[in-house]
Amino acid sequence: MASAHSARLLSLEDWNALPEDNTARIELQEGVLIVSPKPQRQHQRAAARIWKQLDSQLPLGFEALLDFEVVVEAAFPATVRVPDVVVTRTDGPEKRVAATDVLIAVEVVSPGSKRTDTVTKRSEYAEAGIPHYWVVDLDEPVTVAALHLAGDFGYQEAPAVRGTFATAEPFPLTLELDGLAAAR
Repeated sequence: MASAHSARLLSLEDWNALPEDNTARIELQEGVLIVSPKPQRQHQRAAARIWKQLDSQLPLGFEALLDFEVVVEAAFPATVRVPDVVVTRTDGPEKRVAATDVLIAVEVVSPGSKRTDTVTKRSEYAEAGIPHYWVVDLDEPVTVAALHLAGDFGYQEAPAVRGTFATAEPFPLTLELDGLAAAR
């Protein structure tokens, strides 16, 4: 997947040729390797619980995936992101999906990722055509900001929700936010 250093901008082919590296979270932003620490326990708990809730509610032919690569821009210089959870069709490729095949991308905000999750990825995902983008903030009270594409205007953001988040788009889905990151 990736190594921690490159002295040049990378293409998607360069990204594919990099060795697997599970020591950090690695993404590709406009050809530049972005290396950040692996998420901490609270973040991982929340992402797993979001995945579990979503996956159990999806209609046949769709699935939720954890930490799955999304090609946001295949043209040079490439951008590959790894959202915490994605909702996509079950008949997609095994290694990664194109952004156009993602219905929902979910990011759980971590220390050090707030600007990336709320500004950079918001812009990238909108330009790539991902119809729904949810940003989960674990600071108490836990909230989700649900964004949806609104034509040429990019994402339109609904007010942040706490407690129970319910939506009818792209399917009827409910997320229980209380206790998402709490130890059991």
